[in-house]
Amino acid sequence: MIEPSSHISPEVWHKATYSHAANGCVEVGSAPGVVGVRDSKLGSTSPILTFTRAEWTAFTASLRES
Repeated sequence: MIEPSSHISPEVWHKATYSHAANGCVEVGSAPGVVGVRDSKLGSTSPILTFTRAEWTAFTASLRES
């Protein structure tokens, strides 16, 4: 886990495309060498699950293949 303020700027977080205004979903943000995923309901107080860029690329490629 990383702190968003120290590694991922608040303006680089993006809510998932399939998120609805009333429902919580995930947000993805990135910094050099790392991609973070957090709960959009919790925003900046959410714990962050981090991936290397290679891990994130493999993860998203596997979703497209499914």
